[in-house]
Amino acid sequence: MKLRNYILLMVCCAVMGCQKDFLDKKPDSSIVVPKTLNELQALLENHSIMNLTGGLAQVSADEYTIPLAASYKALRDQTVRNACIWNKDLFMGQTGIQDWNSIYKMVFYANNVLKGIEEGAFTDKKAAGYLTGWALFSRSYAFFNLVSNFSPVYNAANAETALGIPLRTDPGVDYIAKRATISDTFRLILSDLNRSLPLLPKEVATANPNRPSRPAAFALLARVYLYMGSYEAAETAADSCLSLYDRLIDFNNLSLTSAIPIGYVNEETLFFSAQVPTYADLTNPGSSAIARVYTVAEDIVSSYAADDLRSKLFFSKASNGNFNIKRRYTAGNTPFTGLATNEVYLIKAECLARRNEVSASRSYLKVLLETRFMPGTYVSPAISTGTEALQLVLAERRKELLWRGLRWYDLKRLNRDGAGITLNRTIDGATYTLPPNDPRYVFPIPDDEILMSGIDQNVR
Repeated sequence: MKLRNYILLMVCCAVMGCQKDFLDKKPDSSIVVPKTLNELQALLENHSIMNLTGGLAQVSADEYTIPLAASYKALRDQTVRNACIWNKDLFMGQTGIQDWNSIYKMVFYANNVLKGIEEGAFTDKKAAGYLTGWALFSRSYAFFNLVSNFSPVYNAANAETALGIPLRTDPGVDYIAKRATISDTFRLILSDLNRSLPLLPKEVATANPNRPSRPAAFALLARVYLYMGSYEAAETAADSCLSLYDRLIDFNNLSLTSAIPIGYVNEETLFFSAQVPTYADLTNPGSSAIARVYTVAEDIVSSYAADDLRSKLFFSKASNGNFNIKRRYTAGNTPFTGLATNEVYLIKAECLARRNEVSASRSYLKVLLETRFMPGTYVSPAISTGTEALQLVLAERRKELLWRGLRWYDLKRLNRDGAGITLNRTIDGATYTLPPNDPRYVFPIPDDEILMSGIDQNVR
């Protein structure tokens, strides 16, 4: 992605206060960048940039419906209207797509930190190492979000030739990075994560969930490997995470009526990120006083047992009868998309089921779900085969990780493996359909990026 010089100028202004002598300098690719460890950390602490993911995956998934045609027609953003019906021409010429621009800005910040530490002669090696690990984690987090959205699902059969994303590893703004292959893209993501592991602290920064830790890096590794279909590696990473940090929230200790039952600071969050705020109409939480245009899909709402506290903690029923999503793992309005221990438990349980360890898979699910049900009411279903165990885990995954931006990735990977899941959305009497493995599972590169860089466009 070809970023403009003014972005670097803004970065430096944010850190250095925009002193007049700094602004008088010529804004070229060799312009002064943050130099001290405090200045470099200030870039990483900017959570409005460094803790974001795209939102199109949430809008495109099957976790909601739009009951009224008038509500759909009233959606304010052209792209969001197209995304929810899987329109082939997603952007229709709209520019400034934040699922691309904001996430590459995160890459840009991370690269500036890595460059600053590489060129600096810092005596505090531990602090410099920590910031290096943080920046590597952030870059891998951004690249995974981008490749999951703007490239086909990882498939070992064609990963060496299928197009991934531009891999910008230098903060320079005067060159164009062409699209790497999917294989090279994931190779860099995994390399960055593995390089970050020894540099990050073992302790989770519970009070500062915007900061990564070693358990968070293992959790991201588990997520990446699960998406790739590398289940043995995903299980190993999940084990490594849970061996360092395995806390879960007991939902019996939460307020069932609170609009924010799980706050920003909590025991489960390993790393905080939230969706870009672009698609508020179809992604933001609501309450009984706020009638959102969406309602959580009925098949999800009805899937929770009577003693399952999640239905009360996850939803609120609005005055128009729609089920709104509550705010969870965040104090803001945009949905949480970060890493948490409940996801890691589910990854472990899924990997066990896939290798026919039925009893062990049920045990991990039981540990998780006993914290979600009223005391003494959870009964583990009677299952005897790996297939049944996998179906159980995937059903719980959909209920537990609702509105976390993960369902779209699950649909891509499960359909790759033959699940055959077809999506349907009916609006104003018209039914829109997305078949398994359809090219529309890959979002197009924004038009302004294609015009500026000339990189290859996705086929939709």
